[in-house]
Amino acid sequence: MDGDHGQQGTRAEAAGPVQALSRSLDLLECIAAAGDGIGSAELAALTGQPPSTAHRLLKNLEQRGYAAFDEDRGRWFIGVQAFTVGGAFLRRRNHAVIARPVMRRLMEESGETVNLAVEDKGEAVILTQVECREMMRALSQPGTRAPLYCSGVGKAMLAALPEEEALAVLEGLPLRRITDRTLTGPDDLARDLAETRRRGYAVDDEEHSVGLRCVAAAIHDEHGRPLCALSISGPAVRIPDGRIAELGALVVRAAGEITRALGGSAPQGRD
Repeated sequence: MDGDHGQQGTRAEAAGPVQALSRSLDLLECIAAAGDGIGSAELAALTGQPPSTAHRLLKNLEQRGYAAFDEDRGRWFIGVQAFTVGGAFLRRRNHAVIARPVMRRLMEESGETVNLAVEDKGEAVILTQVECREMMRALSQPGTRAPLYCSGVGKAMLAALPEEEALAVLEGLPLRRITDRTLTGPDDLARDLAETRRRGYAVDDEEHSVGLRCVAAAIHDEHGRPLCALSISGPAVRIPDGRIAELGALVVRAAGEITRALGGSAPQGRD
């Protein structure tokens, strides 16, 4: 009997700190999601905690700098220490390393080559690539550059910017015709970016390389801005019009997964 009581006491003692930690994290997540602050009573209700428990945990979070209480507004906000901890994650995140497992799966699902690119000085730069198994495939070595306005990854990142900002970027670029399909007119490009925003993915229809088609989606940072972009590319004969929507859905889903893994968030109204 005494042994049983002792074991139960040990389990209870061990469960206490774990439960308190879990409840504290629930509170922090609710505060973060609220954006414009949130009251104590609402926090307790949302997390299913007794008000007294929520208050005690919130005061502890405040003492450690993870939460801050605005006396004038009567609302809780994320504290500086939470920002510091989050910043450590942002400093260590590696786009390519985090994206590679998703890229490999996307290659298997699509049967085509998958690319990850970032923007640099008005160009899209390939960070890494997962090649498909087909004899005929699109190949781009890391470091390969392509203009933003005529590459799938470039247009995906441009379209992820606010419209006025994207148009301002285009105004500063030399819009050279690379193939017969390259869009170089400002109005044509503006319409193409608007269509990209509407459907959620960009299409490079042999605009950068004859015979090559590409479908791409942006990956967003914690502010909802384009961090990099993911694309599926392959010969136009294997990516006919009938496959565009299918591949677009795949690349949008994969880009969303990488966005979340990197601690990012898509702009409101997008997946």
